[in-house]
Amino acid sequence: MFKNILVLFIVISSLVFGVPQSILASEEQQTLNQKIDQLLLTDSSILGGIVGVSIRDSATGKILYEHNGSTRLRPASNLKLITAASALSVLGKDHTFDTEMLMDGTINQGILKGNLYFKGKGDPTLLTSDLEQMVADLKEKELTEIQGNLIGDDSWFDEVRLSVDLPWSDETTYYGAQISAINLSPNDDYDAGTVIVEVKPSLKAGEPPTVSIKPSSSYLKLENRASTGKDDVENTLEVSRKHGENTIMIEGVIPKNGVRVKEWISVWEPSHYVIHHLNELLKAQGIILKGNILLGETPENASLLLSHSSMTLSELLIPFLKFSNNGHGEVLIKEMARVQKGEGSWEKGIEVVKEQIKKWGIDPSKVVLRDGSGISHVNLVSANDLTSLLHGIQNELWYDDFLQALPLAGTSDRLLAGTLLHRMNTVQHEAVVRAKTGTLTSVSSLSGYVHIDEERQYVFSIILNNLVDEDKGKQLEDRFIEILVNQS
Repeated sequence: MFKNILVLFIVISSLVFGVPQSILASEEQQTLNQKIDQLLLTDSSILGGIVGVSIRDSATGKILYEHNGSTRLRPASNLKLITAASALSVLGKDHTFDTEMLMDGTINQGILKGNLYFKGKGDPTLLTSDLEQMVADLKEKELTEIQGNLIGDDSWFDEVRLSVDLPWSDETTYYGAQISAINLSPNDDYDAGTVIVEVKPSLKAGEPPTVSIKPSSSYLKLENRASTGKDDVENTLEVSRKHGENTIMIEGVIPKNGVRVKEWISVWEPSHYVIHHLNELLKAQGIILKGNILLGETPENASLLLSHSSMTLSELLIPFLKFSNNGHGEVLIKEMARVQKGEGSWEKGIEVVKEQIKKWGIDPSKVVLRDGSGISHVNLVSANDLTSLLHGIQNELWYDDFLQALPLAGTSDRLLAGTLLHRMNTVQHEAVVRAKTGTLTSVSSLSGYVHIDEERQYVFSIILNNLVDEDKGKQLEDRFIEILVNQS
C-alpha cells in the first residue's frame, strides 16, 4: 500500500516539478546499457569470439558499463596507449633523440687522422636529408679525407633486433622492422628501418618493370624477375626481401596499363645499412674514406664534431599514435629502459612500464606485457585497465599532448584522422571522438574518449578477440560509438 502511494507521489511530482535529473540519468544509462547489450547479442561477427567492453564517466572514473571488463584480452595496438603514457611520464614531452658524429683523432689540412664515429641514440625520425646536412656540416669543417675507419656505434640499445613474439612472416614488413639505435626513415611518416620500393610497368609488354628504392643505396641488392604484361593480364606482382639478406626481390606480372605499386620493406640489420648509406653521402661530397666500414663503440675520449636532435616526444607521438607506428613503440620501450635502467632492452623497458602503470590504477601483476607496439599475440590487458589508464592520465601535465596525438574521427584530414580515416564520419557534428585503433589477425580494438557535451564525456575501450574477420569487428566498433554518441 505504502509503496503504491510512493510511486503515485513520484509520478504526480514529476508532472508538477519535472523528473529529477538523477532519475533521468539512470533511465538514460539503462537505455544505453540495453542498446549495447543488444548489439553484442545480435552481431554475428563476434559469434564465438570474446568481447571486452568498458565505459567510464570521464570526470569521476566510475564504470558506467562493462562486459567482460576485467577479462584479459589481446589489445593489439591499443597497447600503444600504455607505451605512450609511460614514455611521456618517464622521458617527458620535450625529450629528444640525439645522433652524433665524433672523432678519435685530429683534423689537419682537411685530413682526419683517426676514426669517424657515427653514434645513434635511437632516433626513429632520422631522414636522408638529416644525414646530408650532417655531411654538409663536415664539409664546412673542410674535411676531405678520413684515414681511419667509419664506425657506427649502435650500443645505446642492446643487439636484440626483433621483439620476442614477432611472427617470422612479419619480419620483412614495415610494421615488423628491426629495432636499432641507428635508424633511417624513408619519408616523414617515419617508418624507421624500412625502404620504399616503387614498381612501374614498362611501356612494352614483355619487358621488366622499372624499380626504384628510396632511400637508394648500393648496399641493397635488387633481383627484378618481374615482367610487364598486357593490359588485361592479372596483377600478380610481389615485392619481398630474402631472409637474412638485403636483397629485394620483384616477382610476378604487372599490367602495362596498371598503376605503380609501392611497398615498404624492412632492411636487414639497419645499423649496417645506415652506415653504408652515410659513406655514400660522404663520397658524394668529396670526403674519401680510406679505412673500413665497421660497427663498434665510441671511445670515451672521442671529440664531438657535431650532433643532430630529433623532434620532441610530443611531436613524435603524432605519427606513433595516429599512424600506429610499431617501430616507434619499440624504440620508446628501449629508450625508457636506457634512461631509467641504463640498459636499452625490451626486458628492462617493460619493467619501467609496469612501474608506471600502477599510478593509473593498473595492477602490473594482472597484465602481460611483451613489447611496446602490441604486435605480440601474448600481450594481455583488460578493457577496464585501458579505461583506468585513459581516465587517470587526464590529471597529468602532458595529457593535452597525448590527447592531440590520438586519431580523430569524422575528418578527411589524414594528419588528424590517422587510422580513423574513413571511419565514423557521421559523428563529426555530434561528438568529438579521439581513439586508438588496434588490429591483429583475429583481433580488433578501439579505446579512447567521447566528448558529447559538457555533461556527457566518456572514456571507453572495446576489445574483440578470436574474430574470424577483424574488419567486421571494426564495423561493430563503429556501431558501438554511434550508440554511445546517440544515446539520448
